[in-house]
Amino acid sequence: MTSSTIITPPEAVVFLGLGQMGLPMARRCIAAGFAVRGADPSQAAREALAASGGAAFATGREAARGARVLITMLPDSRVVREALIGEHGVADVLASGALVIDMSSSVPVETQALGRALTERGIGLIDAPVSGGVRRAIDGTLSIMAGGEAELVARARPVLEAMARAVFATGPLGSGHAMKALNNYVSAAGLVAACEALLVGRRFGLEPDTIIDVLNASTGKNNSTDVKMKQFVISETFASGFSLALMTKDLRIAADLTTQMGLAPSQAEAVAALWEQAKSALGPTADHTDIYRFIAAAAKAQGDGGPSA
Repeated sequence: MTSSTIITPPEAVVFLGLGQMGLPMARRCIAAGFAVRGADPSQAAREALAASGGAAFATGREAARGARVLITMLPDSRVVREALIGEHGVADVLASGALVIDMSSSVPVETQALGRALTERGIGLIDAPVSGGVRRAIDGTLSIMAGGEAELVARARPVLEAMARAVFATGPLGSGHAMKALNNYVSAAGLVAACEALLVGRRFGLEPDTIIDVLNASTGKNNSTDVKMKQFVISETFASGFSLALMTKDLRIAADLTTQMGLAPSQAEAVAALWEQAKSALGPTADHTDIYRFIAAAAKAQGDGGPSA
């Protein structure tokens, strides 16, 4: 395979990170006919990949040796950089002309710096973060935002399409991560608005289901009213599968990006600050739909005008 060859089955695809999103995404690639190799510190995750037909390894270097395509699905930019070009990074065991696809939620400017470092090693990089959550990772209907050289994005498209319903070429390297952060800002702002509407409506005497039904039949409808409020907030399960900590990280990326682009102060900064307060109050294991509990508790602390939940 040359550096410009389109990635098609049965090409080997390496996954670094087999967590809640990485594992089902790897399974979609297996189902599409790719020869998937994966690495994760979790033995359970490795066993799950092996049971699905993939080859599992304890370290990234073992999984990546000689590979021409590698996907990172890791917590943040720092972890991605360390995994690729750190002391035990995998970049020096990849095949010449390999392509790295960073599907993590990373900082755009750090992605650009990583791209320059990998280019010096003869390795291509695109950023291709995802939206849709665990459910859509499982059924292969994610939305993917792919940034990087057009030739590299085209080269990666078949493997991306194995995991997605829609793949958007967003522009230069880093633009996928910028778009992901902006998407999550809009999503988080919509969730906060829906939670506040639910809280106020309940205090006024409206039935929770009625509030959401009306929003979903009206101009207030958004992703949160459609797939989160009844399912995870009104039900009080707070188990969407996407953590409050990860949402907070993405919101900080979006807020910092608005500052870098000359828009300050911004609503993105206000939303990020709210979520950072929620993370401090609720802890790192909270689900992102737990933001409702934080908003309700804050309202109650300021003076109860009725039921807060």
